[in-house]
Amino acid sequence: MDPVTQSGLPFATVYGPDALEGWDPAVELGEPGAFPYTRGVYPSMYTGRPWTMRQYAGFGTAVESNERYKQLLAAGTTGLSVAFDLPTQMGYDSDHPLAHGEVGKVGVAIDSIDDMRILFDGIPLDRVSTSMTINAPAAVLLVLYQLVAEEQGIAASELNGTIQNDVLKEYIARGTYIYPPRPAMRIITDLFAWSGREVPEWNTISISGYHIREAGSTAVQEVKAAVESGQDVDEFAPRLAFFFVSRTTILEEVAKFRAARRMWARIMRDRFGAKDPKSLMLRFHTQTAGVQLTAQQPEVNMVRVAVQGLAAALGGTQSLHTNSFDEAIALPSEKAARLALRTQQVLAYETDVCGTVDPFAGSYVVESLTDGIEEAATRLIAQIDEMGGAVAAIEQGFQKSEIERSAYQIALEIDSGERTVVGLNKFTIEGKEHYDPLRVNPAIEAEQGERLARLRSERDNDEVQRQLQLIRETAAGSDNLLYPMKDALRAHATVGEVSDALRDVWGQYIPTDAF
Repeated sequence: MDPVTQSGLPFATVYGPDALEGWDPAVELGEPGAFPYTRGVYPSMYTGRPWTMRQYAGFGTAVESNERYKQLLAAGTTGLSVAFDLPTQMGYDSDHPLAHGEVGKVGVAIDSIDDMRILFDGIPLDRVSTSMTINAPAAVLLVLYQLVAEEQGIAASELNGTIQNDVLKEYIARGTYIYPPRPAMRIITDLFAWSGREVPEWNTISISGYHIREAGSTAVQEVKAAVESGQDVDEFAPRLAFFFVSRTTILEEVAKFRAARRMWARIMRDRFGAKDPKSLMLRFHTQTAGVQLTAQQPEVNMVRVAVQGLAAALGGTQSLHTNSFDEAIALPSEKAARLALRTQQVLAYETDVCGTVDPFAGSYVVESLTDGIEEAATRLIAQIDEMGGAVAAIEQGFQKSEIERSAYQIALEIDSGERTVVGLNKFTIEGKEHYDPLRVNPAIEAEQGERLARLRSERDNDEVQRQLQLIRETAAGSDNLLYPMKDALRAHATVGEVSDALRDVWGQYIPTDAF
């Protein structure tokens, strides 16, 4: 059998000039900072300053997460990235029956403006870039952030950051969706329009994918929906961003990032008629691959994360989160989180990665892989277009079934030993190593419940109900939803109550099983 990459692309043992026969560097590469942006979106890339070091963090209550953010800022992180707990991601308050046992476990619990105020206490929001990993209720959390900034006396025009807001990939992979895809897309396009007027420096979406194929098809559908809603592509496209994973397969990862930039530039220019050069620039955040971390011999994860981070830097990421070595076991300890940040700092300041732009340009192997990934992704986008677009494909269960098949194949390869995982199926050790994980205090669920009860007893409940009814009426119509959302949240409506108002109109999504 001919060798292939982990994504199944041809992978020769030796590459030479014949691999790039007919290849025109002027067409496929261009210059850094120029179309088609294969070599990077900026002419100088890291030679002026390194990527943004944005560590993903959040757990327990807003008080605990606020302390962790201040520790990370003191350690030198250059951007914050907020992890929300599952109830918040699903639009449930901490006292909802379905939230039981999950409050504060995988992220911070945010129920109302009171929690958001505490989360960013003492952090000047006009001087820090904040990313929020939230999707189905993304609009609600962004409005809360803006309200807190207003309380700090900061104009919305001074806020800088990114909201993930890529709900399509929830139907495809993660599962933290709330509403059916089409009304969920309505919220995304409303957020695009609202942000252009209210928070113009905010990146309105971080289009996510665990490889370029899913990210490319999802991105096309979301841009298409915004254009069809009446927005000019150049009004919102410059604020779009992407979110990719970086794995240990350095060469394929570098090729993936380069292919993504080139594809996006051509799609935006040729398919959507974008004229603003900023609309053609694919800017992306990268997170190292949590799925590759192992609970066995967890210190080995330090090596994995360093390699993954190196791949992201060589691929030209704009910001990076490096996972902590203990994340396969529990939430990161303070020491592990600091070490993850130090990994980025070593890459940026102790290696020569930042000394030159796109060091793999012209490499026989990397350019061949870049072309191969673009060709495969283009075929898949065409296949999804034939199905009626990404939303129609989601409704048919296409992407979900493709990912499930791929995950099943990987699991078989690991179980059989065909795919080596150091410390798991090869180079193992006898016995268990002791590790004292960070644990979230289970009492915080009761504490959040008490805070919610106090909030509801002290607010003007008649005003809250009036504002929630306005949200329902707007959801049934066509006006922008974020304006009534803001009024309701300012009146101390909760995340769960606003989400429930939309559930009342749109219902909830039930997935199609297609595996």
